[in-house]
Amino acid sequence: MMFDLPDENHLYQALLARDANFDGRAYVGVTSTGVFCRLTCPARKPKRENCRFYQSIADCIAAGYRPCKRCHPLAPAAEGDPMIGKLLGALQADPARRWSEADVSGAGFDPSTVRRVFKRQYGVTFLEMARQARLRTGAAVLPSGGRVIDAQLEAGYESPAAFRAAFGRLLGMPPGQFASKDALLRADWIDTKMGVMIAVSDARALHLLEFAERRALPGELKRLHDHAKGRLGFGRFAPTDQIEAELQAFFDGRSAQFDTALAPLGTPFTREVWRALRDIPAGETRSYSEIARAMGRPEATRAVARANGANPIAIVIPCHRVLGADGSLTGYGGGLWRKQALIELERGFAAQREKAG
Repeated sequence: MMFDLPDENHLYQALLARDANFDGRAYVGVTSTGVFCRLTCPARKPKRENCRFYQSIADCIAAGYRPCKRCHPLAPAAEGDPMIGKLLGALQADPARRWSEADVSGAGFDPSTVRRVFKRQYGVTFLEMARQARLRTGAAVLPSGGRVIDAQLEAGYESPAAFRAAFGRLLGMPPGQFASKDALLRADWIDTKMGVMIAVSDARALHLLEFAERRALPGELKRLHDHAKGRLGFGRFAPTDQIEAELQAFFDGRSAQFDTALAPLGTPFTREVWRALRDIPAGETRSYSEIARAMGRPEATRAVARANGANPIAIVIPCHRVLGADGSLTGYGGGLWRKQALIELERGFAAQREKAG
């Protein structure tokens, strides 16, 4: 089921505060202008008596409002910012470029503003994202048997030590610790519409699927490395090919069905929570307490929250479908902008189910 909106006085205060916790979860229609906005819209705030609050974009449109041209409510929040769009476009065009704050200033943006906006939307700064893109450019040569020195040069690092240190910060281990042959587990990159993901699988099942900038990723890879007794290398097995195809169908809005076999590392309790998450239909949400009650463990709300945060297989185990008790967005390792975008995408699957009867 969908959450109930807080009362309108609460939502109006959130509008005045530009509270990002409700981004993608509540919208305001302004009767004096006929426009609907995100609660984080930078435009001048309307009077309380001119505000009507809605749970979905469809509700706003059905009520006769048109989308705001300032906050772009039809697009994920991050995409509505022209600064973000320009910088991400430049990064995509030249992922090996060495960016500095001077380059950001040269592009016409204030570095402190860029740092704050990217940190809020993505969980990393733009310069951190650029460093990750450079590392990925270099690491792309490793799955095919390329030498570490080739990866270093491809990534634009003059110093081997600097490349190894940066690689270790991103993936938790220097490139030389990844097995070159006889790998039991293989790690590879998957490009998606919401950014680069790293998948790790063996010949039978998927063990990990994370967005590349997730801060927990290095620790998760280290645990898998230890679990495989060092036999973690680059490349892919069939489950990675399968999940890549299923992710493509998902982001294209064709299917929310994931049939790839999963084998996440976890305790019996965390695996039980992850199974409960997979029982939430696409397009619906739950709170931590609702999941705990559905598991027959109403006292375990906090433990459920911890297990939710420890989920190592993004999207397929849908921890993004869990909201705060009041329906607000809560923390998400892939970034709140992704959580918002995933929930909005999945509303389309819910609509398809309703239409099918």
